[in-house]
Amino acid sequence: MIKLVLVDVDGTLHGAGGVHPRVWESAERARARGLHLGICTGRSGVGAALDYARRLDPGGLHIFDSGAVILGGDGAVARAAGLPRELCTQVLDLARVEDLELELYTAEGGYYVRRLTPDIETHAAMLRRKVEVADLADPPGTPVRVQFVAREGAAWSRARAATVAMPGVDIHEAGAPTMPGIVFASVTASGVSKLSAARHLAAHYGLADLARVAMAGDGDNDLELIRAAGLGIAMGNAPEHVRAAADRVVGHVDEAGLADALDAL
Repeated sequence: MIKLVLVDVDGTLHGAGGVHPRVWESAERARARGLHLGICTGRSGVGAALDYARRLDPGGLHIFDSGAVILGGDGAVARAAGLPRELCTQVLDLARVEDLELELYTAEGGYYVRRLTPDIETHAAMLRRKVEVADLADPPGTPVRVQFVAREGAAWSRARAATVAMPGVDIHEAGAPTMPGIVFASVTASGVSKLSAARHLAAHYGLADLARVAMAGDGDNDLELIRAAGLGIAMGNAPEHVRAAADRVVGHVDEAGLADALDAL
């Protein structure tokens, strides 16, 4: 029997029109039946993402920053895995060489960029966050994640290949329905992922492993956990290879597919 359901945000909980009202109704019923619910996202735990966590399960734990940060529904940090500054600098140098946008997130909730561009401003508005221009080689706070905000093309292909080959880091790629054509590629310290954080949450709830955990997602950065969870759920809007890896496929995010998944449980 599933006891913990982890939910991605963009493309799973949040679609082109926001969060479908049926999802919140289904979440209330799920909690009433004794299910624990948790956000599991590449977003940081502030702004809209923290609001979603509080509404989904105010007393639970939630995964942010691609597994680098775990927060309670009150926003208190339960665990944070830092990204060494020397690795931040290496990724920053790569972004400069390829002229790509890079965001930096800290355990303290900071959100920094090296310059403001239309894509960065659109992303900040989507996150409902204030972004600050700063020296990313020496940011205030404790870095936990940097993120490329890139458009498909030769520059991104070169940067992606170089990042994948970089020792000491992992890369997690995703998209957002509200920003089509943009690749969001989070970079964390090696071993830090949604999967590693999910294992931490399972232990917190007294579960020996992930057999009683469900993961609902739609992107490549959800794939590892969809495969490892006792029940992997793919959204109808997920790419074919993500749907093929899942145990169950539900409806499109904009048609409240997540509500259907929760009700089925």
